[in-house]
Amino acid sequence: MTNRPTNVDTVLASFQERWSPRILTRVNDDDVRLAKVEGSFVWHSHPDTDELFIVLDGSLDIHLRESGTETAVHLERHDVFVVPRGIEHCPESPEGASVMLLEPAGTLSTGDYEGDVPDHINSTTGIQV
Repeated sequence: MTNRPTNVDTVLASFQERWSPRILTRVNDDDVRLAKVEGSFVWHSHPDTDELFIVLDGSLDIHLRESGTETAVHLERHDVFVVPRGIEHCPESPEGASVMLLEPAGTLSTGDYEGDVPDHINSTTGIQV
C-alpha cells in the first residue's frame, strides 16, 4: 500500500496480458483489481463473496447460471454490475474491454473452477502493481 495516488490509465498501459488482473490498491480487506479481457473466461463461481465489475472501456457480457437457467448481462463503458456470491458466471468480451474488479484479497480469479485453465487465462489472486 502507498499513500500516493495511482493512475488507472498508467497501470492499464503497463501490461498487455488478457485475463491477468493487477491489484491496483486495497480497500479494507478487498482488492481493487484492473484487468484487460478479450474472448471468454471459464464458468465459475465464488461461493463466499460477491464480485463487482466496472467496465472502464469496451463492453463485457457476463453470462449467469442460476437454478438451471442461463441469462446474460451486457455492460458498456462505465456500467457496474455485481455477481452475487455463489452464482455461476462466465465473463466474455469478443472485442476486448478493460475492467475494474472489487473482491476480497486472496480471491482466486477462477473461483471454484476445477477443470484445466485455458492458456489465455491466468488463474491468480492478482498481480501486485
